[in-house]
Amino acid sequence: MERVDPFSLVANELSLIATRLRSMVAAEVPNLASAAEYFFKIGAEGKRFRPTVLLLMATALDVHIPELSPPGIGDTLPTDLRTRQQRIAEITEMIHVASLLHDDVLDDADTRRGVGSLNAVMGNKLAVLAGDFLLSRACLTLASLKNTEVVTLIATVIENLVTGETMQLTTASNKRFSMEYYMQKTYNKTASLISNSCKSVALLAGHTAEIAMLAFEYGKNLGLAFQLIDDVLDFTGTSASLGKGSLSDIRHGIITAPILFAMEEYPQLRAVVDKGFDNPANVDIALEYLGKSRGIERTKELAMKHANLAAAAIDSLPQSDDEDVIKSRQALIDLTQRVITRNK
Repeated sequence: MERVDPFSLVANELSLIATRLRSMVAAEVPNLASAAEYFFKIGAEGKRFRPTVLLLMATALDVHIPELSPPGIGDTLPTDLRTRQQRIAEITEMIHVASLLHDDVLDDADTRRGVGSLNAVMGNKLAVLAGDFLLSRACLTLASLKNTEVVTLIATVIENLVTGETMQLTTASNKRFSMEYYMQKTYNKTASLISNSCKSVALLAGHTAEIAMLAFEYGKNLGLAFQLIDDVLDFTGTSASLGKGSLSDIRHGIITAPILFAMEEYPQLRAVVDKGFDNPANVDIALEYLGKSRGIERTKELAMKHANLAAAAIDSLPQSDDEDVIKSRQALIDLTQRVITRNK
């Protein structure tokens, strides 16, 4: 069967969701509305990676796509399954954007998705409030699904996001220099959202705990692989050479997998990291050690391991001969490879 672009399989639904998201974040207070809409504007939607995964997952779990109803009709309690699953994609995107807004305030970031960050454009207070507003809209949408198990999963996600961001603030070196701690933080910050939403899509369809778990495992491992590659790209950027990335993690004193692996090989690197990276010379020394080490390579290998685990979860789903189901499963497997090979 010929390969299909994962995004093109769900393009129509993605634009439907984008339209619905724009109407969902409209607010009575103009300032709040313009802040909340900031990243849902046409052109600033980002890669829409999460909604794509969730819609593909919905089909991969043997759910047929009904004829799309025009936006506006499904605004009351969604009865049909596909619309309810689309709601999960919308909730996920709102939570994701809220976490970006809050992270940018915490990190004092200047840009996001190639445009000025909201905190830089509108100030920290409004950026925090806009994030809170998005979270409350996500909660309202979640409540409308009237499924307590799904509510529990998504509430856990929000807690995980807070925990992960808090874990990142720690200065205790036994934690900062622990690979296990780093992976737990990464799960909380990045993988929890996609794994629990994938599981929610399965639960809404009435699947068994086993199948819900496979959906969860796919999301979790895809999310971990995604973040590990992000950590590599922060050092390498689009080129294969070191130091061509934005180096924003290390400059913020955030220690990620490549450095952790390098420290295993070169314990001397610990002292450099302990001094902190306010001094650019220390960044250069750390990069030199990283270049000599297998840090980048080992991080890519770990990402590959998780990508393969994600693909294995899809392969474990019950056999189906439905063409759409097979296509969507193939697309989900393709995404595991795309996550690894991307350079942006």
